[in-house]
Amino acid sequence: MKNSLELGLIGNCQISALIDERGEIVWSCLPRFDGDPIFCSLLNEHPDGNGYGYYSIELLDQVSAQQSYIPNTAVLVTRLTDKHGAAIEVTDFAPRFHQYGRMFMPMMLIRQLRRINGTPRICVRVRPLCEYGSQSCTITHGSHHIRYVSPSWIIRLTTDISVTAVIQEIPFFLETEATLILSTDETIPDPLTELSHRFLNETIAHWREWVRDLSIPFEWQDEVIRAAISLKLNTFEDTGAIIAAMTTSIPEAPDSGRNWDYRYCWLRDSYFVVNALNRLSTTNTMERYLSYLINMAVGAPAGHIQPVYGIDGRARLDECEIESLPGYRGMGPVRIGNQAYEQSQHDVYGSAILAVAHVFFDRRLAHKGGVPLFKRLEPLGNMAIAVHDQPDSGLWEARKSLRVHTFSSIMCWAACDRLAGIASYLGLADRAVYWRKQADKIHKTICKHAWNEKMQSFTATFDGNTLDASLLLLHDTGFLTTDDPRFTKTVTAIEKELKHGRYIYRYIETDDFGVPENAFVVCTFWYIYALAALNRNDEARSLFENLLSRRNRHGFLAEHVDPQTGELWGNFVQTYSMVGLINSAIRLSKRWDSAF
Repeated sequence: MKNSLELGLIGNCQISALIDERGEIVWSCLPRFDGDPIFCSLLNEHPDGNGYGYYSIELLDQVSAQQSYIPNTAVLVTRLTDKHGAAIEVTDFAPRFHQYGRMFMPMMLIRQLRRINGTPRICVRVRPLCEYGSQSCTITHGSHHIRYVSPSWIIRLTTDISVTAVIQEIPFFLETEATLILSTDETIPDPLTELSHRFLNETIAHWREWVRDLSIPFEWQDEVIRAAISLKLNTFEDTGAIIAAMTTSIPEAPDSGRNWDYRYCWLRDSYFVVNALNRLSTTNTMERYLSYLINMAVGAPAGHIQPVYGIDGRARLDECEIESLPGYRGMGPVRIGNQAYEQSQHDVYGSAILAVAHVFFDRRLAHKGGVPLFKRLEPLGNMAIAVHDQPDSGLWEARKSLRVHTFSSIMCWAACDRLAGIASYLGLADRAVYWRKQADKIHKTICKHAWNEKMQSFTATFDGNTLDASLLLLHDTGFLTTDDPRFTKTVTAIEKELKHGRYIYRYIETDDFGVPENAFVVCTFWYIYALAALNRNDEARSLFENLLSRRNRHGFLAEHVDPQTGELWGNFVQTYSMVGLINSAIRLSKRWDSAF
């Protein structure tokens, strides 16, 4: 059976795991999202069951599997049935709940096994790898635990199952229930069954309380709740960073070579993510993320910020290829790190300021912005002025060509526009006048060089003749009003050139790796935003329902989708895509007060 992205996600904002429909953990990094993948069979397939880098609960003679989340939680339940009618349930979760006045979220994965029917015979296989799949672990054990030792970490599996049965992978009959706790190398003195049940109940209660505080639309409630939980699980709570995806090197299309490491925090995403968090009223998550962004943005030397940072704030993300892992379905290369950190992507100045602007205007936030923060943001605006008409790699991160990208320039305009608004709000009249004047100058430059009269559209680059999907955000960023005919004409041009079936491509020109094969999911969501702004709601709703049908069985989206088959490709679970789902649902839903 080939690997696929029909995966469930569990986590606690410290660690996470991706689990396939058979209950096998195929991806999990330690000690955090960007760490060493101890379970990496997602990129190291073992169709004959003889590989390493996974953690499975195998029911002998299995004939069926069912999997679902406990509603409104991040707790995943897999039911396996054998040919004799015997069945077990595997409940997977990472503990997360308030304890002693703070959030308890240990580096811990808990698997509860329970006999449902008959006399099920199971085999537990725990086969971690280390150093990105290049080495096996040294194994030691005690009476109720197994230690897996690598050069850089030690993990301990504590269980009430026979240690010999686990180490030697000996099948045994599951009589009632059993517990396996994978965590740091620390003794667990409590009775395992009692502890795991308490942690489970507390974790369920935590997630349900968190969901109760969400602001959600009347329509598509389950879809938005699952997307919101996925967005929260992509948050590294210690610093507030939100990663682009849990994985590295899932190709954007088969054998495309477009394999990147997305386990980092892109400042570009901040504009969209913060908007989604604001609409969901998840103010605590939003505030921590804004704190991370402020630290990155205002701490940058001379206002120069890079497109992507590590979840701990580190700037260097040196990229290299890993030969020890063959890749998703054998489609390498597998990369760690991301060279994009070295690129010039001028849209980041606008993205950062648009996101941070919330701290000045949102009165729910505990830490409000004032004049000192505004003055720390002004160097970013100065950089936006300096680079708004200069070549960069653009939001699509071209590796071999630099051009003056229209979207980058628009976001430089947005940086100045929002600084003008913030200055006015703070009563800094002279600074408001200054930033408004700068914004107006950039606006005129963009209109002069990015509008193509012959095409009757804004173009992807200055004085160019090609399109890209980011132009669908002309209204969303505030650059054009909905009644500006140039907005309508640009949307029409994109429909003609970039719309393939029910999807929007980011562009169709040849890039560093050829012509893009699959559709970038968030681009279709941007098209839905544009249609909603133009009151073409029936079209928007139809496209939205189609995208919902392309989610995997648990409601998750990757970065790309094959327009022909609907198969998901690209890194997973993709924050950009889930944010697009949330924002689209909120824009398109019937209002609560008019829904009955």
